Amino acid sequence: MNIPVVLNGNKVMLLDDADTPLLSVLRKNKLYSTKHGCEKGMCGSCTVLLDGKPVPSCKVPVSLAVNRNIQTLESFRKTEEYQDIMKGFSKAGIKLCGFCDTGKIFAARSILLSPEKPNRNTIHEEVSHLSPCCTDEDTLINGILYAVEYHMKRVED
Repeated sequence: MNIPVVLNGNKVMLLDDADTPLLSVLRKNKLYSTKHGCEKGMCGSCTVLLDGKPVPSCKVPVSLAVNRNIQTLESFRKTEEYQDIMKGFSKAGIKLCGFCDTGKIFAARSILLSPEKPNRNTIHEEVSHLSPCCTDEDTLINGILYAVEYHMKRVED
């Protein structure tokens, strides 16, 4: 099946079976920021942005991506939002392991773009399902709170 998508800002045609998980298709296309983790959509290791919303790519059949915008970490790393998140994570002492980065970073992005200023409980609800492989939840929450501060300062300037 030919699947037209916008992938990391480029109109492309993906070729695969309709029910193939988006994760597998992305990895076949050498986008390795998405990782095989729990394969149940819970750990966050395969997270991508689909029309701007974080989704577990292991649970999305590629046929559901027709004419949609997919952004992976490879592209997101070039944004100012990514820089805000990395500054916040660094201030909290978070050193990402490379395996679970996408879930943590895209959860942080979702929180950054929320219309309301988040609190610890709100952030906990967003990140409690993520793989704890390289940082504990309290440190991740702190990193996201710092990232929110950096983001708010940057957009106000």
